[in-house]
Amino acid sequence: MSNSSDHTLDIDIAIIGGGSAGMTLAKKLSAQEQPPVTVVFEPKTPHQRDCCWSLWATDKQQRQLAQATKGSWQQWRLICDDTEVVLSGQDYTYTCLSSAAFLENCEDSLADPVTLERVNVDQISDEGVIDVGDLHYRAGHVFDSRPHSSDVGLKQHFLGWEVITQQPITEPEIATLMDFRVDQSKGLHFIYVLPFSATHLLIESTMISFNIEEKNWYRQAIEQWLEHQHMEVKECLREEVGVIPMQTPPVSDHEKAKTTTAIGAASGAVRLSSGYAFSTIQAQMTTLAENISAGNPSYKPQQSRFLNFMDKIFNAVLISRSDLAVTIFMRTAKALNGDEFSRFMLGSAGVLAWIKVVLAMPKRPFIRQFFSVLRNDKS
Repeated sequence: MSNSSDHTLDIDIAIIGGGSAGMTLAKKLSAQEQPPVTVVFEPKTPHQRDCCWSLWATDKQQRQLAQATKGSWQQWRLICDDTEVVLSGQDYTYTCLSSAAFLENCEDSLADPVTLERVNVDQISDEGVIDVGDLHYRAGHVFDSRPHSSDVGLKQHFLGWEVITQQPITEPEIATLMDFRVDQSKGLHFIYVLPFSATHLLIESTMISFNIEEKNWYRQAIEQWLEHQHMEVKECLREEVGVIPMQTPPVSDHEKAKTTTAIGAASGAVRLSSGYAFSTIQAQMTTLAENISAGNPSYKPQQSRFLNFMDKIFNAVLISRSDLAVTIFMRTAKALNGDEFSRFMLGSAGVLAWIKVVLAMPKRPFIRQFFSVLRNDKS
């Protein structure tokens, strides 16, 4: 890091945001033989932003993420009023991470010349100058992981409780990904349950819709679900809320200026139809760090055009035919085995799995939206 004549600090790389993408990239850059001079700008501590991140993990990923793992399950299920589908994985384990533990591990691994500044960024110029209070940094390239506004468009939004219950849950060895036996009047709604033990649970009320509800609406849904399970909360350890955009993020003015690259969720790493992103972000940051080392910091993570196109059709059907939403998810689960379902949700499904899912879907709504999305993409 050097001082230029105009009292601006010159650095090679600036990373805005210390979440999954930002801290993973910083950790990988720090591990290189000749790391670039890098500063991560993140105002919050890992514990201030602690939440649960989930993924389908391979055996290798499980070993790598062991220190941050809160729970893991070889079986998972989807439930509606008249059907329960239980899937088992051989190649993948459904895994829940503590974001705080993961981010702390990343922060602890940083070494000069890769550093972390616990500050807010005030402004980024098109020339890559970053204003932080009275300080100014001129970066060769800026990687911005801050999420775009989710005020408009389809989104997945949730409120969750991590609780200790009075009574044990049945079958704590199974993660409940979607329990649709809840109020569906405001959009697609389900309860998500991860049993860390028989009495230690994460319970989330999750919606896929355009409008975010009042917090008490989600809380009431959790309370009603607990009542139906004949369970009472002994202690609520914490509450978490989140919003995941389910649409392609816009290109910012800074990205247009070519000095800034969006990464992570801001770059479209979130699977548009499921909201899962962690594995994609990890893979993208590995590739990005390699490209920076090779002298190509302008590399932009690319999403699969096929996958984005198919997800747009899926989401268009959810919007136009919300009455079919539960049926679509249940048919998807029924059509696939556990590992196929894992790959499908991760965005790495093979041709056979796609054929199975397409054949299981109600045909007319999807054909109609196929042509609608095709027209919109061409316009």
